[in-house]
Amino acid sequence: MYLAYNARMSATDTSKRSRKQSTTRLDRFIRQHSDHAISDTRLLIAQKRILVDGQAAQSIQQTITEFTEVTLDDRVLQRRKPVYLAFHKPLGIVSATKDDNHRTVLDCIDHPQRDELHIVGRLDFNSTGLVLLTNDGSWSRRISLPESGISKVYEVTVAEPLDDRYITAFREGIYFAYEDITTRPAELEIIDKTHARLTLHEGKYHQVKRMFGAFQNEVLTLHRISVGPVELGTLKAGNSRNLTESELSLLARV
Repeated sequence: MYLAYNARMSATDTSKRSRKQSTTRLDRFIRQHSDHAISDTRLLIAQKRILVDGQAAQSIQQTITEFTEVTLDDRVLQRRKPVYLAFHKPLGIVSATKDDNHRTVLDCIDHPQRDELHIVGRLDFNSTGLVLLTNDGSWSRRISLPESGISKVYEVTVAEPLDDRYITAFREGIYFAYEDITTRPAELEIIDKTHARLTLHEGKYHQVKRMFGAFQNEVLTLHRISVGPVELGTLKAGNSRNLTESELSLLARV
């Protein structure tokens, strides 16, 4: 069990590390994306043959990100747009970009830049609800950092009745012996004897199930309804939408 746990964690960590936002200097970019040598860039700039985001390039040291539009002599060298999506994950869909045995989140996405996307905040196979996707590695890393403290709200159904002991324990934090950590304070609202709304400010491996597992109480259903300012709302299972400017603005303040 512990070996399987470590393997899954390693795969997740590797996936996160692989999502890097590439930045480079303009002269190096020109060398990599054209037939010109790096030493040609000063002359190309002086001749105003390079446009960066529609404006004449200013310096060989100008920073080029993965979303900077660059043209040379009216030839587009790079034109990529950032994508930020909310997706309603149905039951039985894998939070992965590829899987040999099951349908994945990306299999459900109908978007021209689908192959560029990665998942921000996974849900396991038997969980449902809000998943964020993007092609912006810098953005996803920033909002995934524990320091961001972005709230994630879940609706939970459990097998055994709930009581105030759960509220107190979740607020104080649950100790996970294997990692020797205590979860951050979480807010639990009991809706009825086996239904609750849980707000977390972190994302440990199978955290919700393990927190209730501390009471030997099995989680039967787990449904994420919001991540920070982004709410699932009326988005139907299997559908996706673009994040709004308001949602992106609020996330940018984190």
